Amino acid sequence: MTRPVAVGLDGSPASLAAADWGAREALRRDLPLRLVHVWEWQPPPAPPVGTDAPRLWTERLLREAAADLRSRFPDLVITTASLMGAPPEVLCDVAEESELMAIGSAGLGRLAGFFLGSVAMSTVAHTERPVVLVRAGTTAAAERLLATGERPLSAMPYRPVVLGLDLSRPCDGVIRFAFETAALRAAPLRVVHGRNPPAFFAYGVGVTPSVRDDVAVQEAEVLRTALRRWRERYPGIDVIEQAVIGQPVHHLVDAGADAGLVVIGKRTDRLSAGPTRIGHIAHAVMHHCPAPVAVVPHD
Repeated sequence: MTRPVAVGLDGSPASLAAADWGAREALRRDLPLRLVHVWEWQPPPAPPVGTDAPRLWTERLLREAAADLRSRFPDLVITTASLMGAPPEVLCDVAEESELMAIGSAGLGRLAGFFLGSVAMSTVAHTERPVVLVRAGTTAAAERLLATGERPLSAMPYRPVVLGLDLSRPCDGVIRFAFETAALRAAPLRVVHGRNPPAFFAYGVGVTPSVRDDVAVQEAEVLRTALRRWRERYPGIDVIEQAVIGQPVHHLVDAGADAGLVVIGKRTDRLSAGPTRIGHIAHAVMHHCPAPVAVVPHD
């Protein structure tokens, strides 16, 4: 069974940007595109007036979005679905049937970051498939040219893919996703790995520059070793390694300013009975990185 690239549409500019991003990603992966709108039934007022309005609006939204994409990407297979239910639950079900899902996120400004609604946050937290958060108006310039159909997909240059890597836990699925995505784009891959230093580093107690340098060298070697087999598997990718001491959030957000996609992992703890959590690093990147952010679940 071929899994599509799915997009959650709600009519906002951010969700339409996600549809545009999803269309181009489906073309790269030679997959169909599925546009989905979820609406939750509410008891009508008394007397009931216009009870068909939500359904008609949904049908129009999907019809117009699909028509726009078909006009620009005539080779893309596009299907639409209007689904009823609680949006987070339904979108999670859709994501599980998809190769990946794209959802829009709205911008609040450079300082405030980006607004992720409860639907997007819940979908990212609970699904075990990759979810990509797309910002309205932040698509890379080269990809905007592609969206106009002025140049073929194979001729387009792409901005780097950035991978935020935590080597303290297994993360092969996240690494594989980043390498495959960079290979599909023929784009360079920048890997950012950070490690929190011991507490005394933060206060500089007994820490000399040589000690800091030694730790940095050790972390760089750890990163180089972890990526060696992936470099061999994808020899055509230009890989830039960046090992940093301390929280990598600021480095990832800075790298996102010139990236086509930022890839981060989200740990999936199937044995835990507590609520599903999104790590603080992933949470910060999701809210402040200007590039599209792919959140990839892993064990």
